[in-house]
Amino acid sequence: MKLFARCALAASLTLAALPAVSQTLTYLGQQIVPTSASFQGSPVGGLSSLDYVPATGRYLAICDDRSDRGPARFYELALDLAKFRRSASPGSAGVAWVGMTTLLDLDGQPFGRNQVDPESLRLDTKRNLIYWSNEGQRISSAMQNPTVRRMHPDGKPAGEFAVPGYYNPSGSAGGLAAGDTGPYSNLAFESIALTPDGKTLWTMSENGLAQDSLPAALGRGSRARMLSFDLESGKAGAEYLYDVGPVPFPPARPGDFATNGVPDMLALSAHEFIVIERAFAVGALTPGTAAHTKLPTSNTIKLYLVDTRGATDVSGWPSIKGRDVVPVKRTMLLDLSSLKNDDGSVLALDNIEGLTFGPMHEGKRTLILVSDNNFNPAQFTQFVALTIEGPLP
Repeated sequence: MKLFARCALAASLTLAALPAVSQTLTYLGQQIVPTSASFQGSPVGGLSSLDYVPATGRYLAICDDRSDRGPARFYELALDLAKFRRSASPGSAGVAWVGMTTLLDLDGQPFGRNQVDPESLRLDTKRNLIYWSNEGQRISSAMQNPTVRRMHPDGKPAGEFAVPGYYNPSGSAGGLAAGDTGPYSNLAFESIALTPDGKTLWTMSENGLAQDSLPAALGRGSRARMLSFDLESGKAGAEYLYDVGPVPFPPARPGDFATNGVPDMLALSAHEFIVIERAFAVGALTPGTAAHTKLPTSNTIKLYLVDTRGATDVSGWPSIKGRDVVPVKRTMLLDLSSLKNDDGSVLALDNIEGLTFGPMHEGKRTLILVSDNNFNPAQFTQFVALTIEGPLP
């Protein structure tokens, strides 16, 4: 791959020059790719993150396929924001697939089936490396630790960060038994953020660890952990608590699946971030219910501004139970269910899991989000573009 050869300008093109406290977000438009789409012999879907490459004007998106429908992989793609529409049926003319790269394990081999769960990636233009997170898994037959790894742009491994041991799942599959530790099932590392100064990588558990708090539910939040790594030494650094909100709407039938969690975040500075909270409840009737789908499902997507200043550093604490902890400050920027298309219809939302700063559009900087369609024919890959302007709340 040659797309990274001219990426040295990226550090000067981040939103670090646009202070979060002086910006707000406006709906520009969307594009929708049906789940039937394929590229280079593999189905297109499972896009769990998005990262803009300023030097090429293209994007990278990791796929959370566990080497089941194709090799564990990431895509290179192009988005034409001029073709995005504030429409319930915008089409996909603004989306072009450019390349696909296979992720390789630490031995330089493609991952076997169910050996990895890729969830997020970020390009480090200074070092010409890609950092990516693997959620691992919590099932009784095969516990897998969550990991954060480096790779070269061609997918070859370049090492692994040393994740503290208290993030490793142990105990029961449900994570609710006495003595259980680590993340709950499918609620580990879904995010990667790089600070604009190029010094620090951040990731976050989607919900709290089993030894810290219960998972989010209706009327109950969860205490997720933000974990940092020094990019030069690879060592774990500061660690903070992020209070995930409760599930905002009940499922249509009591007892059906419902969750809320953090699938991605983006660094504005060394201490400020934009964080996605993505809630889902089967059959819930909310303003953002996805009218495109045939399933009675609903997603509620909110963006938060997070500031770590003043929060308690819990690094090295195997558990927070019984201890006084000040979480990071969390301020809502936007509930995407409040956005409307040109015909007045509410923006229907799928499973939004990734975000990145995009290019300038008509003199304004952009924020681009992407959904993970779960390879479900009733879902879709959705790109939503927002422009950045005016004061935040």
